[in-house]
Amino acid sequence: MKILDKYIIKQFISTILFGLLAFTLIFVVVDMMENLDDFIDQNVPNWMIFQYYFVFSPEIIKLMTPVAVLFSSLFTAGKMSNLNELTAIKSSGVSLYRYMIPMVIVTAFVSLFAVYFGGYVVPEANQYKAEIERTYLKKNVIFSGSNIFFQDSFNRIVNINFFDALNNQVIKVSINKFDRDNLSIMKERIDAQRMKYDSTKSAWVAYDVVKRYFSPQSERIEYFGIYDITELNFKPEDLATKQQKPEEMNLSELNKLIDDQIKAGTDSKRVQIEYYTRFSFAMASMVVVLFGLPLAANTDKRRGGLALQFGINILITFIYLGLMQISSAFGKNGALDPVLTAWLVNFLFLGGAVINLFRVKQ
Repeated sequence: MKILDKYIIKQFISTILFGLLAFTLIFVVVDMMENLDDFIDQNVPNWMIFQYYFVFSPEIIKLMTPVAVLFSSLFTAGKMSNLNELTAIKSSGVSLYRYMIPMVIVTAFVSLFAVYFGGYVVPEANQYKAEIERTYLKKNVIFSGSNIFFQDSFNRIVNINFFDALNNQVIKVSINKFDRDNLSIMKERIDAQRMKYDSTKSAWVAYDVVKRYFSPQSERIEYFGIYDITELNFKPEDLATKQQKPEEMNLSELNKLIDDQIKAGTDSKRVQIEYYTRFSFAMASMVVVLFGLPLAANTDKRRGGLALQFGINILITFIYLGLMQISSAFGKNGALDPVLTAWLVNFLFLGGAVINLFRVKQ
């Protein structure tokens, strides 16, 4: 590694860390001012406020990483331009492409780390944050084990009144089975006062059961004190997962949820979009750097100084994030394929980055 590469990498990484710290602190201060009344009204202890923003910071870091990386590339290029270092580098025969390589390589490592960070660290932190909000701020106060309703298979719907996670049992459950050829026609219904999971049988055991059979001409009813239900596709641990929000699930849990929804015949587009967006958003740093760095480094075309460069490229970043939200809305409405929804904006900006790289002065 050449001395020039070490110098650029050192400047680039140190500025990324500074940018992340600065943007995170600004975000926290703004959010704290907005929630200050809630903290005071609910008498939230100071140590819990600190813990709340500690577990909130991973989400902020994930969102601010593309902005911090872009800021670092702009600041590094602008500083070297103001000190005439960039002019000296070009005069020595080093092309813009060669100059960009160290920052692109560092950004690639940042993007790869962002996949893991956004896929596993952030969801776990979001779970703790949501629990604090429910316990102390009284936000989204719902018991995750009550009123669980989901589609277990293509033609079977399960409605659970209460789930007892400690004893792996449910209280008051209804299982509705429909005709496979006509889902508007109910064929069977099972109502049980209690249902407990037997791990030795890998099946649910229902107690105080009423089973109804429906036909166009009549209805037949059977009663059971104990009844084994072997055809259900869920386990106790799946019930907790079904109540989690996608932002609180890691990549492995999202992937499993997608498989479960596909097997059940339900629409999994929203979960697929969340899953693929974890990867595409992690690449946002690379995309905005490739798009903005050639403009920042090409000092002959920029007479407004670092402030103008910074403003233009920050605008590019937020345009990118805005288009991501628009693309996501189209995808959730079914207008775009989930993979295309997640990656469309990246492809558009990469196309713009290629044009910038070819048009920029060497």
